[in-house]
Amino acid sequence: MSGSSDGLHFPRSAPIEAYGKGGFAFADMSHRGSLLCLPDSIWAWDVTRPDQIDRYSLTKVFDAANGIDTLIVGSGTDVWVPPRALREELRAVGIVLDPMQTGPAIRTYNIMLGERRRVAAALVAVP
Repeated sequence: MSGSSDGLHFPRSAPIEAYGKGGFAFADMSHRGSLLCLPDSIWAWDVTRPDQIDRYSLTKVFDAANGIDTLIVGSGTDVWVPPRALREELRAVGIVLDPMQTGPAIRTYNIMLGERRRVAAALVAVP
């Protein structure tokens, strides 16, 4: 789900400082909507529900696969079981998919980022 809100917000990785009310705070900035956090940038992500997560919505992850070992997916408040095909496509490029709700995903992402691990996060905004 790519669209006009699919824009670069920050030119490097940064911990997520807060979330809720449909958005996120990071690097002394705030963003309304979902986020795609890569090792070298943070992007607006035009996904509002877990069932929209697919290879197309994760194009930037696949493009950056050589710098990512783990993709954490924060599925909002829903539990999301990723399609087998998506998990296999990610595994084929060396990325382990770790889905969970957005709150735990942010905490896990921040810890892994602090450990300087090669991590990315796809975070669905929560109300």
